[in-house]
Amino acid sequence: MASPEPEKRELRNPDREPLLVVVLGPTASGKTALALAIARRFRGEIVNCDSVAMYREFDIGTAKPTAAERAEIPHHLLDFVDPLADVSAGEYARQARVIVREIASREKGCGESEQRRNLPIVSGGTGLYLRALLDGLFAGPQRSEELRSRLRARADKHGAEHLHRILRRLDAVAAKRIHAHDIPKIIRAIEVCLGTRRTSPRTSPGTSPGNMTELWQQGRETLRGFRILRFGLNPDREALYARINLRAAKMFDEGRIRSGRMDGGLTSGGLIAETERLLAKYGDKARPLTSLGYRQAVQFLRGELDRDPALAAAQQAHRNYAKRQMTWFRREPDVHWLAGFGDDPAIQAETIAIIEPEV
Repeated sequence: MASPEPEKRELRNPDREPLLVVVLGPTASGKTALALAIARRFRGEIVNCDSVAMYREFDIGTAKPTAAERAEIPHHLLDFVDPLADVSAGEYARQARVIVREIASREKGCGESEQRRNLPIVSGGTGLYLRALLDGLFAGPQRSEELRSRLRARADKHGAEHLHRILRRLDAVAAKRIHAHDIPKIIRAIEVCLGTRRTSPRTSPGTSPGNMTELWQQGRETLRGFRILRFGLNPDREALYARINLRAAKMFDEGRIRSGRMDGGLTSGGLIAETERLLAKYGDKARPLTSLGYRQAVQFLRGELDRDPALAAAQQAHRNYAKRQMTWFRREPDVHWLAGFGDDPAIQAETIAIIEPEV
């Protein structure tokens, strides 16, 4: 006999600021599963904070929630960006702030005498976007498409490491935070440094008039009006790496994998076939094709790597990314660290027990 579903708690206390729950952690740590468990218990709605999952048609490599999960629990900021477009951390933060406020003030339905707030749950592993949402961004220089085109041309000619060396000369602190192959972030950091140099006088000999790191500390508007509970997943490192390897292998190897699209369709051929379709449709102009997993699939399709080396490279890239994510997230304040995976019932129960007194 199936066990009854847990009773959903209502968020009814009008005298307290609304609660915002954040689920963070490295790739493959079970953030989606934990966010879903919280949403089921507390009438929650999930706000995506994965920068690649925001793009339409990129389903398998992003491990988006299934169609059934998205039908059960409202999800926001998934599949809302065209593959040829770009969404900055600032634009994400602007949209996400509107959405979390709408969720926190949403009424259950017409005819209810008492307002019943829903619980916004931000879930994802893109640290910069999460920081933009919670802490705000600096007022940096405007984008320069001319400069960006020149820098992209340099990267095409000399490689991403060439741009990273330029950034190290301009802003060594930012260069340490940004991976040497993350061309979009490197370009933006260089753009900020050069734009600041054009508009700010030097304050003293031998010092930069301003760079990305300095601007991060100026003029940032934090998210106000919420009590924020941060939960961080921190499973055993070897167990996490094993799960990363297994998930990457399934993405590469499964012949038929259910996609995250709301139509519930089946995507034939796994990540390789999905990448092949996206390349045929968009060429190499779609930014997400440079992200983890897709990049290695592209290399396989172009004959630069055989299948097994491509899979091994994808697994290694995801493991490296998980390590960088944890380094970033350990700087987040007031995180309730959970020593396990988000799909573990004990971890879910521990999380719900912490949230209970706050609702």
